[in-house]
Amino acid sequence: MVLSENISNQHAGLPAVDAATLRRVRKVLAVHLSYPSRAAQRGRVPQEPSYFMKATSSLSVTGSTVERPAGTELLAFEGEIALIIGRTARRVGVEEAWSHVGAVTAANDLGVYDLKYADKGSNVRSKSGDGFTPLGTYLVPADRVDPTALRIRTWVNGELVQQDTTQSLLFPFAQIVADLSQLMTLEPGDVILTGTPAGSSVVVPGDVMEVEVDTPAHDGGTALSSGRLTTTVVQGESAFADFGSTPRITDQDRVEAFGSAAAAGLTPEAPVLTPELKAKLGSVATATLSSQLRRRGLNNVSIDGLQSTRPERRVVGLARTLRYVPNREDLFTSHGGGFNAQKRAIDSVNEGDILVMEARGEKGTGTIGDILALRAQVRGAAAVITDGGVRDFTAVAGLDMVTYFANPHPAVLGRRHVPWDTDITIACGGATVQPGDIIVADADGILVIPPALAEELADDCIRQEQEEAFIFEMVKEGNSVDGLYPMNAQWQEKYAQWRAASGRER
Repeated sequence: MVLSENISNQHAGLPAVDAATLRRVRKVLAVHLSYPSRAAQRGRVPQEPSYFMKATSSLSVTGSTVERPAGTELLAFEGEIALIIGRTARRVGVEEAWSHVGAVTAANDLGVYDLKYADKGSNVRSKSGDGFTPLGTYLVPADRVDPTALRIRTWVNGELVQQDTTQSLLFPFAQIVADLSQLMTLEPGDVILTGTPAGSSVVVPGDVMEVEVDTPAHDGGTALSSGRLTTTVVQGESAFADFGSTPRITDQDRVEAFGSAAAAGLTPEAPVLTPELKAKLGSVATATLSSQLRRRGLNNVSIDGLQSTRPERRVVGLARTLRYVPNREDLFTSHGGGFNAQKRAIDSVNEGDILVMEARGEKGTGTIGDILALRAQVRGAAAVITDGGVRDFTAVAGLDMVTYFANPHPAVLGRRHVPWDTDITIACGGATVQPGDIIVADADGILVIPPALAEELADDCIRQEQEEAFIFEMVKEGNSVDGLYPMNAQWQEKYAQWRAASGRER
């Protein structure tokens, strides 16, 4: 690609994105998710990159305005790094893909969530409005930058709202270019929008958005920059015709557009595991919980055959899940390296979560070691549960976080496993575990509790343990268990009197 040279450039000698640049664009391709921060915000981590297309008529240059269409509320910005193809690419490999990129620049992938429902995943209407893809301000030659050392920043009305780097992308730029080229010919001038980090939100008329991409030079010299791509939001006046899809939004659309329920001004859903419920479940033994689950017909809810690094501890938390599949060398090559499913799972656990791993009971290798276990602890995980082995056992056992495991083993992950997927239904230690299940573990064992049953289960367990405390005391005084365990009517009456006298009436 011959970069535009017909403008007097005033930014580090770089060519500007101008009308001629936009005329060369034949395709605008965009990646759905590529930054770990955005994937964590959306609650899903894709295994492979996926794409959508935007109309070339959506392109604009810095200093342009963009309309928020009449009748819409949720015009959202997404600061992104745009790749400009410089050399024709067809079925290229990852190793050579970057050489087909001519330049990088800043982009703003704007869209209206009010029309997302009508697109059925294509993003045609919601993302292709006129002016919805500003590019610029300057083109940074790709051969002068390291694609893993770029920084993306976005400002709204002068406030920094997005900032991330390309160091830990889910899908490196070379992979994206190579992947797209397997099916279609990428031509000089084509634009690839590479995804946005967390921080995207809604803008309103009058807001000014600025996006910048910068990077240090290879020789350690002056940093290169795209300059700030500036776009101002204005209010559209033309209403949508009634013969097509018209704006429509749900609370979920608002959450996705703003980035969170709180930012959207919505009351978030009540947490499944409230502090009160967690305290109740933490006050009763798993043996009691097991008996109450059995009364409800649930007999296969225990994770069996594991040891604990801290058997004296009782933990309660929400399950996050990770699945390993048996090692196959080609699959380990494609899924085992980089920011793989194992690392993504550990890097996305939240305070109090319990990461449960399906390792198929395979004891011949480690599924977690000291560094990743420490990372889980730093993230606030309550525990890690694996029905496979643990590496660096002494260090893992020395952490404050509890780890439940089948056995220590020195071998690395690639000997027996490929980390495959996260936050899906798995099997661990003979039990089925779903993301969001409640895990309670102590010296007696590990139980998986369906969230819908947890509140009444906890209350019944508290009542059962009060009864058993009374029975224990009566047996200790020399009473026979006949009629006492379980209690007949006579003992029930004495139990009621005991509760009243001991202040345990509720």
